[in-house]
Amino acid sequence: MKQEVHTFGSLIDDGTLSVTDGYRAKNAELGGDGLLFLRAGHVTDTHINFEGVDRFSKALAPKLVDKTSRPGDVAVTTKGNSTGRTAYVTQDMPPFVYSPHLSRWRSLDHDVLCPGFLRYWSRGREFVEQLHGMMVSTDMAPYLSLRDQRLLRITLPTIDEQRAIASVLGSLDDKIELNRRMNRTLEQMAAAIFKAWFVDFEPVRAKASGAASFPGMPQPVFDALPATFADSELGPIPEGWVAGCIGDIGSNRKDGIKPDEIDPETPYIGLEHMPKRCIALDAWDGAEKVTSNKSEFSRGEILFGKLRPYFHKVGVAPVDGICSTDVLVVKPKSDCWTALLLGHLSSLEFVNYTYACSAGTKMPRTNWKDMAKFPIAVPTKSIAAEASHLAEPMVETILSNIHESRTLAETRDALLPKLLSGEVRLPNDGTLKTLATVGNPEFQTR
Repeated sequence: MKQEVHTFGSLIDDGTLSVTDGYRAKNAELGGDGLLFLRAGHVTDTHINFEGVDRFSKALAPKLVDKTSRPGDVAVTTKGNSTGRTAYVTQDMPPFVYSPHLSRWRSLDHDVLCPGFLRYWSRGREFVEQLHGMMVSTDMAPYLSLRDQRLLRITLPTIDEQRAIASVLGSLDDKIELNRRMNRTLEQMAAAIFKAWFVDFEPVRAKASGAASFPGMPQPVFDALPATFADSELGPIPEGWVAGCIGDIGSNRKDGIKPDEIDPETPYIGLEHMPKRCIALDAWDGAEKVTSNKSEFSRGEILFGKLRPYFHKVGVAPVDGICSTDVLVVKPKSDCWTALLLGHLSSLEFVNYTYACSAGTKMPRTNWKDMAKFPIAVPTKSIAAEASHLAEPMVETILSNIHESRTLAETRDALLPKLLSGEVRLPNDGTLKTLATVGNPEFQTR
């Protein structure tokens, strides 16, 4: 494989590459309904998270053109402990303005530098090793300046090989992103059903107004609903339901386990493995992190990040394993309560409640004693069971997608250094016919 070594500086000077830092926004410029303002904290290890992003005024758009994203850009964090974290701007992302702690890398000549290749080079050994050398050369906080970026060396294969590498690795990331979006959609569907049935009581209100059915609710369940409300300490709730609390439907699993009782291969989950409302299986730690007061959990139990500010981290245990003391393990008292319990623990109202309970404490974390007191309307077991029945395939699909994405990520991460170095060659047609193993005969290995 023919390879040529360039510097970012030389690529910039000959018009192949554009590198710039972000825009220093004033507070008065934000709060509008125009372009998004992307800060470094929104660039994660797996994707760009647009939740909670500020916006500029629409009138500022012409002023921000040079700092505005385009598909094919690589966003790089340049300051702090996250320095060197990268993300790729895809066609379906909304345009955004880079913040000062981000740099933007953009190929201007796609016949010399393939944007997709630059995407994966930024996650490869050549960049990572140079970045580490720059970061340890100073006593100051990690920082990747524009001057340092000009000094970066990049080894480029032929443009056809760049495109083939980008295509193969990109297909894996595309599927991972598809799984992530599917999971998000399923989470939103489950949350909508929970809120409609158990918070807003929409089916009961519809029946009270004379409706003969409710969208998405099985007819026998709707027929069994009351058509009236009764007063309670929570306010009006459906007739026959009870004003109760989380502790009525769930309990905290407290099974202790000693380090010498644990197989070193046992999976360990901490807060770092729990993105919002799902669990990433991207990194497992061994038994050396297990202490005698950690809990063992089984698949299907609910995990809740009890350390502030991680009360929004909620998920279903994907495997048997060991759970960090920063994660509280909750199990339903009956299978019928699973969806109701998961819905309440995942709700914004519950997150706000846990914050209020932990305010002013020396250790800023919640506990089961406080969590169990969260007031809820407890429905009949039959409607709760139906909600769990509807939620079960959604949860199973989410877990299946997570496991599949983990396998795809492992394949991508195994291929990436071998493809960039030329150790592994792609088939003549530039495609990957099987993802089963890097050692597949479809590859050519030097």
